[in-house]
Amino acid sequence: MTKETATYRGWKKLPDNRLGHALFSLGMVARVPYFGTVLPTVIRLEPGYCEVIAPKWFGIHNHLGTFHAIAACNLAEVAMGMLCEATVPTSHRWIPKGMAVQYLTKAESGLRAVATLRELPDFAALSEGTDLVVPVAILDKSGTEVVHADITTWVTPK
Repeated sequence: MTKETATYRGWKKLPDNRLGHALFSLGMVARVPYFGTVLPTVIRLEPGYCEVIAPKWFGIHNHLGTFHAIAACNLAEVAMGMLCEATVPTSHRWIPKGMAVQYLTKAESGLRAVATLRELPDFAALSEGTDLVVPVAILDKSGTEVVHADITTWVTPK
């Protein structure tokens, strides 16, 4: 069996509460500083699933005072990246390759990004690089999907 990443092991070691989520998220931002621009908090993480919240604050406002479209893309990338860290074993590597985004409606509140894989790849069977598309739904406080991103990652054996 292939080993879990240090990122996912770290998530599992921390308590599943606000303090544990905050500590994990601070460590994530220390490792990937640009993620910090949206003040993300990972609230759920497991293979094939990641949920991240981000508050609406003046640093992510656009000219309308709503959550900026590119800040929403950054939040989508946080969710995708943490999903990949929890899903892709240490025997493989992953890197974002492309992002297709639909801006569905104005985002007037803090947001929740949910990255989900319907089916986990059989990594043991991957002998060559392959595209793995990670869909990310970005929802406002009422549960309305305001942005949808499909992020293509390139996964290869090490």
